[in-house]
Amino acid sequence: MAPQLILWVYIVLLVAGGLIGFLKAKSKASLIASLSFAVPLAICAAGVVPSGGGNLVANILLAVLAAFFGMRFAKTKAFMPGGLMTIASVVALVLRLVLK
Repeated sequence: MAPQLILWVYIVLLVAGGLIGFLKAKSKASLIASLSFAVPLAICAAGVVPSGGGNLVANILLAVLAAFFGMRFAKTKAFMPGGLMTIASVVALVLRLVLK
C-alpha cells in the first residue's frame, strides 16, 4: 500500500504545480504536461495496470520526470519548480523502490 500512497501524494503535487503554473504564468504547457503525466501515474496507482507492470511503468515515469525537472533546474537555476520537483521525483522513486 505504501508505494501507491507515495504515488498519490506525488500526483497531487504534480497536478498542483501544473495548476499553479497555469494560474500564475498562464502556462497552458504546465497544465497539459502535469496532467499528461498524472493520468498514467494515477492509472498505475489505482491498480488498473497489473501490479508488476504498473510499478515498472510508474517508476519509469518518475525517472523521466526526475530527469526532466533536473535538466530544467540546471538550465534555469531556479529552485521553483524545477529543483523542488526534482527532489520530489527522486524521493518518490527511491521510497517506492525501498518500500516495495
